[in-house]
Amino acid sequence: MSEERVALITGSSTGIGAAVARRMAAAGLRVVVNSASSVKAGEELAAALPDAVYVQGDISDPADAAGLVDTAIERFGRLDILVNNAGRTRFIPLGDLEAADAAAWRDIFDVNVIGTWQMITAALPHLKASGSGSIVNISSVSGTRAMGSSIPYAVSKAAVDHMTRLLAATLGPGIRVNAVAPGLVDTPWYDEAQEVWEGSRDWITANTPQRRVGTPQDVAEAVYTVAHAAYTTGAVLMVDGGRHLV
Repeated sequence: MSEERVALITGSSTGIGAAVARRMAAAGLRVVVNSASSVKAGEELAAALPDAVYVQGDISDPADAAGLVDTAIERFGRLDILVNNAGRTRFIPLGDLEAADAAAWRDIFDVNVIGTWQMITAALPHLKASGSGSIVNISSVSGTRAMGSSIPYAVSKAAVDHMTRLLAATLGPGIRVNAVAPGLVDTPWYDEAQEVWEGSRDWITANTPQRRVGTPQDVAEAVYTVAHAAYTTGAVLMVDGGRHLV
């Protein structure tokens, strides 16, 4: 695999996205790191990688989405892999329908669905020019199971799963489109819902086949593998330690 290949990972200053950026860089890819707000963490990560650039941008803004891709091309001259990791949620109990108001739906869908779409459409010409472009969307086990941090979040991930399949059917053979669907992963996302997180951690450790929660590195390895699996497209890969089985 050529070391000239370039990967753009949205939402990659911390957590899963940062682990993906490190995994891609370790394999010799040049990397575009992104975040909407955590600028210092993004700049530090990019500086620590062999050949990377940090770009601040909110993918729900079409100009920012286009600017991310433009920066990748200006800096590196090509784009081979797009990882749509940037996401947003609100921790709302599934039974609290009143709290899951229209503002919550719009806030989550603007990033998770519309932002993902904007990144894909901005990147398409360059992924086609690559000759072997690959898109990996970060979904969630909640896209297929009746669970998750909120109903709007779970529905947004179901939309990402189906977007993945539709685009895989449409964009082949030049571009492959897959999704990775993590279960509970130990990331900063859960700091704001520690009580729920700890209860879920205990249940998963006791009941799932792998007997542990996931790490960002677990997901990053799956993303790297799917991004380079030349005969795989339209797949939604569960990375949840077997949570979907129980």
